[in-house]
Amino acid sequence: MSLLQRVASRLETDGIPFALIGAAALALRGVSRSTADIDLLTVDTRCLTASFWNEITAEGHTLRLLKGDFDDPLAGSVRLSPVRDRMVDVVVGRYKWQAEVIERAERLSTGELTLPVATAADLVLLKLFAGGPKDSWDIAALLEALPEDRSTIVSAVEGSLDRLPAECRHLWSRILSRL
Repeated sequence: MSLLQRVASRLETDGIPFALIGAAALALRGVSRSTADIDLLTVDTRCLTASFWNEITAEGHTLRLLKGDFDDPLAGSVRLSPVRDRMVDVVVGRYKWQAEVIERAERLSTGELTLPVATAADLVLLKLFAGGPKDSWDIAALLEALPEDRSTIVSAVEGSLDRLPAECRHLWSRILSRL
């Protein structure tokens, strides 16, 4: 069983809702780029304790837990480094809109297993929130990869932009002006 399968199973066993995000989710939406890890999003802080991951770390996988401060945009993150496999990062959000991203996720096959995957519009929102140069590239690549869905994605993103910080709206404007 892969590390991703183990992590997904662990979250599902405790009823923790999550969604595949990041480069792996982008690949399922038609944008391929190299990455060293697989990212999952949840808003459930139960996974921010070392004991939650005991079964997986007992197999030799390394655990790194980071808890966000009161002003951190994330509640925390979990990195599970494999014995021989890709790392899995569990990003723990803290906002209602992030919980809604998870609720809207669509179950898709990765080839290895079927997981909830963030929608294209929600991937854009998450990338805007992250706000880095690679995130901007990912957004533009996603919109270019889905020309038939672009207007639907843009409309969905613009309907949720007011829930994100102002800098996210500015980044969105810059990205749209370049397309």
